[in-house]
Amino acid sequence: MNPLPADVARILSQSRTIAVVGLSANAARTSHQVSSYMQKHGYRIIPINPTYSDSQILGETCYPDLPSAAIALAENGQKIEVVNCFRRAEDIPPIAKQAIQIGSRALWMQLGISHPESAQEAQAAGLQVVMNRCIKIDHMHWRAQQRLVPGRGTK
Repeated sequence: MNPLPADVARILSQSRTIAVVGLSANAARTSHQVSSYMQKHGYRIIPINPTYSDSQILGETCYPDLPSAAIALAENGQKIEVVNCFRRAEDIPPIAKQAIQIGSRALWMQLGISHPESAQEAQAAGLQVVMNRCIKIDHMHWRAQQRLVPGRGTK
């Protein structure tokens, strides 16, 4: 059910704004480390975590849920392109529904997280779906491939 490497590359190359559901303010947490890496490589990270709502994580305002973030971004003509999930599998169904509702391009479930029913629902709505994979690792692989192709830059 996971996309082909070319599809993952397309998600990474054509998206600039990633909402991270479950992003922690604790720099020792994986969600923070992965998001910090992606931010350093040019992606805008939108924190989604009701615990930290209205505070700042990685220099960005944290929102309680995806619809709140999408509304705030839309006021500036921006959009969430990828929803990256650092939540347990049982928490994925409402996140997937929100990702569909806000018109995200992709739903990404981090390593150890899979929810086939939600994946099917998101795919049926036109979203690319990635399960049980780390966006940071895939980005590192994609960048390495870009370096091997003459004339290609990296992000």
